[in-house]
Amino acid sequence: MTTIELSVAAARALQLAAQGLLNPVRKKAVKQDVLAAIRQMAVLQIDTIHVVARSPYLVLWSRLGSYPQHWLDELLEERQLFEYWAHEASFLPIEDYGLYRHRMIDPGSMGWKYSAKWMDEHRATIELLLQHIRQHGPVRSADFKRTDGKSGGWWEWKPEKRSLEVLFTAGRLMIAKRHHFHRIYDLAERILPDWDDARMPSTADTQRTLLLKAVQALGVAKSSWIGDYFRTAKSRPKPDPETLVDDGSLLKATVEGWQQPVYIHPAHRGLALAAAAGLLKPTATSLLSPFDPLVWDRKRALELFDFDYRLECYTPQAKRSYGYFTLPILHRGALVGRLDAKAHRSAGVFQVKALYLEPGTRTSQRLLTELAATLQRFAAWHETPRVVIDQCTPRAFRSMLKAALA
Repeated sequence: MTTIELSVAAARALQLAAQGLLNPVRKKAVKQDVLAAIRQMAVLQIDTIHVVARSPYLVLWSRLGSYPQHWLDELLEERQLFEYWAHEASFLPIEDYGLYRHRMIDPGSMGWKYSAKWMDEHRATIELLLQHIRQHGPVRSADFKRTDGKSGGWWEWKPEKRSLEVLFTAGRLMIAKRHHFHRIYDLAERILPDWDDARMPSTADTQRTLLLKAVQALGVAKSSWIGDYFRTAKSRPKPDPETLVDDGSLLKATVEGWQQPVYIHPAHRGLALAAAAGLLKPTATSLLSPFDPLVWDRKRALELFDFDYRLECYTPQAKRSYGYFTLPILHRGALVGRLDAKAHRSAGVFQVKALYLEPGTRTSQRLLTELAATLQRFAAWHETPRVVIDQCTPRAFRSMLKAALA
């Protein structure tokens, strides 16, 4: 079989195509497009920061354009999605539930997400909590008042919240729905009454399936990138991708200038050949969440897109280089910058606190026009139609972008 040879630009295009970020949105989204996008990515990471739209909604906007955010909530409530630990806390297609049962059955392997000591020390109250849910129905953490006088930061969860979370990690509770993005917990057997662990794939089959799903979602993947996608391995994935090349489950390719091979799912063979021939042309301009699969692996973003990116919301303000919650700017196959933004919803103002272009980025008329249009669409989706730009780097880009927005 002829080895597929890719340039770096072609590898970027292939990953963008696999992620649904190659070309601009051409049609108005319908509800099932939300589910299709999650299936294409295989995982939609959850985060609660909401200076702009919360991350899962933003990741979908980058691929679908303007859509009603409640569609995601409805798909969860309709049992077409479920929540569990994948890359991190994530929305996942319901048909993949069995792939995560091994984690639920062995929750101690999940690190800080589960505490066997807590379960042992609070066994009686945990059983009372389960009995309460069994008799009275789903609950929120907010249904239980604090009695210890503590503030309730993530490091000091009230006992009921801690118990709900360890029961969720152990698979005894699931998220029935969300209300104002707050989790509502119910018994797993009520949410998936027909599930039988006899249907659970073996550990080896699970590892193989998740590896193949990761490579398909990435489009093109170094071996060292694969394990991060579903947090199945820190470095060397299992099984060895080479064994999957040998049996035809993966394709092997080279990227110009890279010593390591890359792997491609056979479903993307046509896309890979088109990319190698220079026929896969990225044309989308979009803003990305910091937790978008394209950039959540900071090392991969640097290796593939030459984009050195860090999320600075947990960095003291005085030590931040770019801002609290900077959004990468995707433009025609390159990550050309980042912007720190805040949606002032009550005032109808979308504030760009700072926008930074990457060194060497050419401030072409096409970049100006497409970025301005993207900002306007993004702001309109937030119901903050007035865009205000405080500062830009380079400085001259501010007046140019303001003129393009006018």
